[in-house]
Amino acid sequence: MNEKEKDLKQDNELSLEQDNKAGADTEESTQELAHDREETNYSSANTHDQELEQDAAEDREEEEREERNNSVFAGHAPGAPARSGGKSWMYISLGLALILIVVLVKPPFGGGSDKKSVASVNGVSITKDQLYDQMVKLGGSQTVENMIQEELINQEADKAGVKITDADVNKEIDYIKKQFPTEADFESALQQNGMTLDDLKAQTPMQLTIRKILEPKATVTEKDIEDYFKTNKAKYDQAEEVKASHILVATKEEADAILKQLNEGADFATLAKEKSTDGSKDAGGDLGFFGKGVMDPAFEKAAFALKVGETTKEPVKTQFGYHIIKVTDHKDAKAATLADKKEEIKEQLVRDKVSELSTAWLDDVKSKAKITNTLAKDDAAATDTATGAAGDATTTETGAANNAAAGQ
Repeated sequence: MNEKEKDLKQDNELSLEQDNKAGADTEESTQELAHDREETNYSSANTHDQELEQDAAEDREEEEREERNNSVFAGHAPGAPARSGGKSWMYISLGLALILIVVLVKPPFGGGSDKKSVASVNGVSITKDQLYDQMVKLGGSQTVENMIQEELINQEADKAGVKITDADVNKEIDYIKKQFPTEADFESALQQNGMTLDDLKAQTPMQLTIRKILEPKATVTEKDIEDYFKTNKAKYDQAEEVKASHILVATKEEADAILKQLNEGADFATLAKEKSTDGSKDAGGDLGFFGKGVMDPAFEKAAFALKVGETTKEPVKTQFGYHIIKVTDHKDAKAATLADKKEEIKEQLVRDKVSELSTAWLDDVKSKAKITNTLAKDDAAATDTATGAAGDATTTETGAANNAAAGQ
């Protein structure tokens, strides 16, 4: 997987301006689920050709998951046209621990000195002032820059009468969740980004604020929608799928014994939790929806032959062992129509337009604002002092060397 996945929290500490100039896509945020897939996506290994097909299918699935996670956390749906860059303007550092610590330790640019001890080593105190100064060195300039731009956005929102409610945030979270096949995939993406659901909720209001401000400028025509649908129709078409649960055991004797219990009225999910050796046991054996070409051929054939509510009468053998399969739901193949997908596509294109407009808009807002950043001035002065000192040292060394050469 790309190492960008590991850096989302660190990237949040970069300035929002740097994020905007880098583009509107977020860091790739996919968690590799190879182990789970090995347990649940039963691919045949009877021949070398089948193994190659399995690898190709897994690669395609992983690419799709990466695209989905990458696009979702950037605020657009899977398959949307990619934009350059890897940073997202959407998720700025509202909840960064660094901001909270700096503010709690000492209000930025506050007057006076605080010699209160926050720790000590062998009787030597580490003061609040020292802690604050160190936090500023570690990321103070970037944090202040983010806070400045957050304030700019809030002021623009006030001018536009934009208010974000809890209902708005919850709707956006629901939208993001729907871009993932399962709740578990959504949670995995969050974990891979080093985020929690609360972190996502805390960052979402600023994303929504910018979107609401810019939506009136994000013009989407009927032709835009039609063209997008024609280009991406395949991803909107619904392939036939089944939703199934299974119980996996090592021997036919075990499987036969479980079938006997089921025929006598035992609960499938309960037995799966007790008897199955597969990772899906904790979910009562539930594998979710899957289409053709994903599972082991024998497993797939048995699952697609069952009606909803039916269970295999005999154990199904694969390289993983013996399966008892129960189909719990079914989706017929269905070709997408423009009428059905029009509003969904329009919303998507508006999101994309907002992303494209955001960088120039934020630059323009900042250029027109009167901003005072004394921390930046202090940093510049420190840099000039250090540069001057280095220059003096170089001059002294050069002079000494010349004198030594003349003496020779």
